[in-house]
Amino acid sequence: MKILVAGGSGLVGSAIVRELNRQSQKVIGISSKDINLLDRNRTFEFIKSMSPSVIIDAAARVGGIGGNSAYPVEFLSQNLQIQSNLMDAAHASSVDKFVFLGSSCIYPRNCPQPIKEEYLLTGELEETNSAYAIAKIAGIELVKSYRKEYGHSWISLMPTNLYGPFDNFDLNGSHVLPALIRKFTDAKINNDKVVKLWGSGAPLRDFLHVDDLARAVTICLERYDHESQINIGSGTEISIKELANKIALEVGFTGEIRWDTTHPDGTPRKILDIEKIGLLGWRPEITLDNGLKSTIKWYLEKLGN
Repeated sequence: MKILVAGGSGLVGSAIVRELNRQSQKVIGISSKDINLLDRNRTFEFIKSMSPSVIIDAAARVGGIGGNSAYPVEFLSQNLQIQSNLMDAAHASSVDKFVFLGSSCIYPRNCPQPIKEEYLLTGELEETNSAYAIAKIAGIELVKSYRKEYGHSWISLMPTNLYGPFDNFDLNGSHVLPALIRKFTDAKINNDKVVKLWGSGAPLRDFLHVDDLARAVTICLERYDHESQINIGSGTEISIKELANKIALEVGFTGEIRWDTTHPDGTPRKILDIEKIGLLGWRPEITLDNGLKSTIKWYLEKLGN
């Protein structure tokens, strides 16, 4: 069985490739250096030439509140193109299994907590990332449609906020956790006395180490076959303020943390219900404290400090 991981050099894709290699699977990770998935004809040709049995779609235009707010056209249009090109190409090449990776932002802004899979499309989305969320909801619907019309055993997985090695630490496009690591590390190196952070710090979030996600993906590939998306999360939550304090302590920053409430908080609370994937035999193994330690260590080694 040949497994193709699209987005194989990114945070999620690289973790999935590592896990599949650990399991001695035949896996090939591809990135934008190998194929531009926005090019529909080339994507069809590439998938046909590779002849994979399984495609895991970890390729996407991603970013935090700032990026989503500034570039909604790109987040909607490019993600729609990437996922539809890949799925249509997979169908044309008779790929047996397709795993579509979405995001917990697909769920309504103010839905009950923890968030169950059936809460999808029951309320309004968070405005700051609605374009990205709409694209991912469309991906879920395309998977369901291919299952219905052609009988494909394709599935959709919805991970929570992810972090780990090979994350994006660029402040112009990163998510909250790597952005905090970057800001506190820079402040420590530069002997800054103050770190300014967006929002109030009050929102509650669910963070999962990407290696735990990778294990979940391989388990779902073997044991899950249903049209409904399935949640993958940590089962715990933490406020952004508490997360910032943890990262500051780990990095060694002892100055002032100043919250700028002129910037948006985003969704006030978001924790996924993980009962369904728990029934498949998966549970997270990496605690947030241990995951932060290893991720910060990886980042500092990357910086050469």
